[in-house]
Amino acid sequence: MSDLDRNYASPFGRAAGRVDTATVDAGLRAYMLRIYNYMTIGLAITGLAALGVYMGAVTTDPSSAAILANGQPFAMKGGYLTTFGVAMFVSPLKWVFMLAPLAMVFVISFGINRLKPQTAQLLFWAFSALMGISLSSIFLVYTHTSIVRVFFITAAAFGALSLYGYTTKRDMTGMGSFLIMGLFGVVIASLVNLFVASSMLQFIVSVVGVLVFAGLTAWDTQRLKNDYIYGYGSMGGEVAERAAITGALSLYLNFINLFTLLLQLLGQRE
Repeated sequence: MSDLDRNYASPFGRAAGRVDTATVDAGLRAYMLRIYNYMTIGLAITGLAALGVYMGAVTTDPSSAAILANGQPFAMKGGYLTTFGVAMFVSPLKWVFMLAPLAMVFVISFGINRLKPQTAQLLFWAFSALMGISLSSIFLVYTHTSIVRVFFITAAAFGALSLYGYTTKRDMTGMGSFLIMGLFGVVIASLVNLFVASSMLQFIVSVVGVLVFAGLTAWDTQRLKNDYIYGYGSMGGEVAERAAITGALSLYLNFINLFTLLLQLLGQRE
């Protein structure tokens, strides 16, 4: 890695430096690959959970639909909601699944040092499933074709941004505080828009949010790389494994937020 001092003092001279640097490089690649593997599995669980909930919630058979007080099936565009669908998308239970992923993020982030890696993994998988359940309503709002299209756009953009963060020699540390401030601004504006319901404000939030999470993707990738080089690489074991899980969580959240914001901008509504 260019970040490392390849000429540090060693009783065996430069040759030992090259060997040790190669070892760190190999360890770093394995560490980052583990992070991306966790993130990818998490995204797969999210997608399967979202699709599974949608398939159980919607039917084209009126005899399988939930029945309203007037005796009519619960109709929606393109089909009907089942009893399960009403519970997930209409009843107060929907707020539980919307807020549960946020609670899980705090549990994993603040309790990671007290958790065994296996427990942290299970919590991450559970969080991914809950996130999928909370996102399942996008299949009711956007056409399936546009969801797939925006997903691949997000994947391409995320890959390019993460690659930039990994390979750039530019120190992005100073961007962190600015991006976090931008993130708080996006969250606050989104909460305000829940009450004012302004389409213009929603558009601005989506555009700014895409820029913020694009920056966070590159910044987080470089941060994870540097964390390994200057810390976790020398620790290894459970410490590095827990760090890989929290790193996967960071990149996962960046991906999901990029996807949902781009979907708001580019998605075609039903």
